[in-house]
Amino acid sequence: MKLESTVAAISFALCTLNVYADDFNGSKKLVCATVEAHACDPGLACKRSLPAELGAPRFLTLDFKKKEVTGPAHTTPMLIVDKQSDQIVMEGTEMGYAWTLILDSTDGSMTLMLANSGDAIVLFGNCTPS
Repeated sequence: MKLESTVAAISFALCTLNVYADDFNGSKKLVCATVEAHACDPGLACKRSLPAELGAPRFLTLDFKKKEVTGPAHTTPMLIVDKQSDQIVMEGTEMGYAWTLILDSTDGSMTLMLANSGDAIVLFGNCTPS
């Protein structure tokens, strides 16, 4: 009886993991919250702060069908979308910055990097289906 319960629990966990992972495979619109930020300038140590302190959006929407990233003030196209086995890499440009957003397709965590010739910003956060 104990073996049957263990097998059932493992089967349920695997099914749940597959459903969860399907949320982050690029088939659903996602809302992402930025929770941590790092501002970097040449020759200096990066400064850790909250996204809002750097003027970064606290929430972003990823729309894979429209290939757009939308924040509270701007919508920018995803110029490149590269779906890999464990992540989706998106790239674009906006307001003089090149950006790369990497979405972990297993758990919805994300890293967003923005850079220009004078500085860089790295944001970390989490996404959920909208």
